[in-house]
Amino acid sequence: MSLSPQQMERYRRQILLKEIGGQGQQALLKAKVLIIGAGGLGCPIATFLAGAGIGRLTLIDPDVIERSNLQRQFLFMDDDIGKNKAETAAKRLSKQNPDIEIVALPEALTADNAEALFAAHDLVIEGVDRFAPRYVINAASMATKTPFISSAVGRFDGQIAAFAPWQGDGPCYQCLVPQAPEDGNQCEELGVMGASCGIIGAQAALEAIKIITDTAPLLFGALLVVDSLHGTTRRVRLKPDPACPMH
Repeated sequence: MSLSPQQMERYRRQILLKEIGGQGQQALLKAKVLIIGAGGLGCPIATFLAGAGIGRLTLIDPDVIERSNLQRQFLFMDDDIGKNKAETAAKRLSKQNPDIEIVALPEALTADNAEALFAAHDLVIEGVDRFAPRYVINAASMATKTPFISSAVGRFDGQIAAFAPWQGDGPCYQCLVPQAPEDGNQCEELGVMGASCGIIGAQAALEAIKIITDTAPLLFGALLVVDSLHGTTRRVRLKPDPACPMH
């Protein structure tokens, strides 16, 4: 596929990057990405991926917008309270970039629909706020061999990791977290800084762009830990767990 003059103008700043170029932009426009959760992390992830020209973005989230969301979920306005997050975010993103396809699914990801959704996409990014859905995501990723990026944030801290163990000797998500802690909502219980969601969400979106354009180094087999209060980051190498039931 060749880029139209309008696309060349829209994406010019990233096409100028030697790591992206015209070939990388074409890969982005062909890519299909599923974003699970349209909240504090999903908003920046979706915004930056829409801007970058991901060909098809699918947002899945059953939740409705609450006033407490507005502190960090910047795709929503006060008069959006009560509306579904995925549908509202999709409408905003379509105005941001009418060049791409955006699909809204106002439903929950479950063991029943996960594999079909994963198989229809090239990459999955999750920004959920509970542990239980991550095991469903991990199982669907393994079953369909669809890479996924996990992102999480709480208080001022966040972390990002990418998983595709079938591509090498890396771990799956369950190797990293063999058993879920008590599954409360960390943001509700401990609080979260909105800007920290932006930092982690932007980093997760960047990692997605790097994976799609094959721009190394990638986060497969590693965990990026960000402490935005103290302004520090560290990258931790992850290993497969021989006892993990997913391997």
